[in-house]
Amino acid sequence: MKLKPLQDRVVVRPAEVDTQTAGGLFIPDTASENPTTGEVLAVGPGKHDDKGVLKTISVKIGDQILFGKTAGQKVTVDNEEVTILFADEIMAIVN
Repeated sequence: MKLKPLQDRVVVRPAEVDTQTAGGLFIPDTASENPTTGEVLAVGPGKHDDKGVLKTISVKIGDQILFGKTAGQKVTVDNEEVTILFADEIMAIVN
């Protein structure tokens, strides 16, 4: 992927959404929820604070993260849909 995020942004590949329930029923696209977990694909260098000190981002490429349902901006790059988030929209790293 040829995408380099700027400042405190992170590029994430959202996790696949289940299209079938445990009982075997199929969930239509209109009723499915946005994924809230994903894999970090790229990380920006960080953002400078008021004093000019660079604040780095605490996630790295390959981390599985948890983010809000409405967080970020969905874009398509190289025929793959990814989400670009601000670092402060990330809630946790999933171990």
